[in-house]
Amino acid sequence: MDRRHDLDTLRVIAFALLILYHAGMVYVVDWGFHIKSPTLLAWVEWPMVLVNRWRMALLFLLSGITLGLVLARRSPGRPAGLRSWRLLVPLAFGIVAVVPVQAWCEARMLGTYEAGFGPFLLRYLQFRPWPAGTFTGADYGFTWNHLWYLAYLWVYTMLVLLALPVLRAMGGPHLAEWLTTRGRWLLWTLPVLWWLFALLVLAPRYPSTHALVDDWSNHAKYAPVFAFGVLVAHRAAVWAALDTYRWAFAGFAVLGATVYMALRVIGRLLDTGAMSAAGLEAWMPLAGWRLVSACAHALYAWTALLALLAWSARLLHRPWPGLRYASEAVYPWYILHQSLIVLAAYWLIPLGLGPLWEPLLVLAITIAGCLLLHELLIRRVPGLRPLFGLPARRPPRHTARTHRSA
Repeated sequence: MDRRHDLDTLRVIAFALLILYHAGMVYVVDWGFHIKSPTLLAWVEWPMVLVNRWRMALLFLLSGITLGLVLARRSPGRPAGLRSWRLLVPLAFGIVAVVPVQAWCEARMLGTYEAGFGPFLLRYLQFRPWPAGTFTGADYGFTWNHLWYLAYLWVYTMLVLLALPVLRAMGGPHLAEWLTTRGRWLLWTLPVLWWLFALLVLAPRYPSTHALVDDWSNHAKYAPVFAFGVLVAHRAAVWAALDTYRWAFAGFAVLGATVYMALRVIGRLLDTGAMSAAGLEAWMPLAGWRLVSACAHALYAWTALLALLAWSARLLHRPWPGLRYASEAVYPWYILHQSLIVLAAYWLIPLGLGPLWEPLLVLAITIAGCLLLHELLIRRVPGLRPLFGLPARRPPRHTARTHRSA
C-alpha cells in the first residue's frame, strides 16, 4: 500500500495546532484552563474559536482513517492488541509521570496546595481523592487532562473492532459499498444534521467533561467522525468525490464560519450593551438567531473536515524532508506539550514579562522541551519508546543478516 503522505502531513499540522491552541488557553479570556496568566489577550479567542470547532474532530477522523487502512489488510485481532499497547501504555504512563506536574502547578496557583512537587507526587500516586477543588480531577484522585484523547480513541477503536464481525454477518459490507457510491450524498449531509442534534439537544444536557463515562455530547461528535474515517479510508470513490467537490466543501466551510463568527460578534456586542437585542428581534426572535448560529456551527464543523481531507489529498500527497521524523515526533510531543506549557507558564507568570514576551517564551520553552526530550531521550532509549507510543527500534539490516547467517 502506498504511503499516504497527505494524512501524515495533516496529522503533523493538526498536532502543531493543538500545541498552539493549548498555549493560547493560558491567555484567552473567560475560558477555564489549568493555569491562567493575569496577562490576558482578548484577540486570541477569535482564531481559537475557528480552530476549536473542528480541531479534535480532525484528530479522531485521522485516527479512524488510519485504523481503516490497517483493517483493509489485517484481521481485527492484531490491531486490537497493537492499539491497546500503543494507547493504554502511554496513557497510564502519562497519568503517573507526565500529567502530575500540571496538577501541582494548578494547585499551587489556586493556593490549594503549598508543598513542593515531590510530596505532591507521593500523595498523587496513592490515587486517593483530594479535597474538592484542589486541582482538575481531584475528586477522582488522579487526572489525565489532555490525554483524555487516548482513552476515547481506545474505546472507539475497540467498539469498531468488536462491531466488525456483527456488521459483516448482517451485510455491512454491502451497506458500506452503497454508502460510499450511490448513497455518498448521505455522507455529506447526515453528519451536519447529527452535529446539529448534538449541539441543540445533547450539549445543554451533557456539558463537556472529558471524563469518558458522562461525556455524551462529545461522544456524539467524535465517535461518528471516527467511524466515518474507518468507513472511507480505503474507498477510492470517496476520495475521488472529495477531490471533485473540494471547492464546494471549502465554500460551505467559509460560509458556515462567516455566519457563525458574525453572530458570535453580534452576541458579544449584545452582552456588552453596545447593541440592543430589539433590532435583531424585529427580524427574528433571539431563539431563531441561536438556531441559525447552531446550524452555521454544524455546517462549518463538518464541511471544514471534508475540505481539509480533500485539499490535503490534492496538495500534500507527497513526501517532504523531515516528514518521517515529524510523524514519529507527533506522539511524544502530544504527550509532553501541555505539561511543558503549564510548567513554563508557572515559572514565567511571576516575572511579569508582559503580553509579548511571556506567551512567546511559554511557546518557545514548550517547543524546545518537546524537541530535546524527544530527540535526546525518548527516541534513543529503548525503554522509553513504548511509554510514548513509539514502536521498538528495528535492528540495522546488516545486523539482522548477520544473525540470520549465524
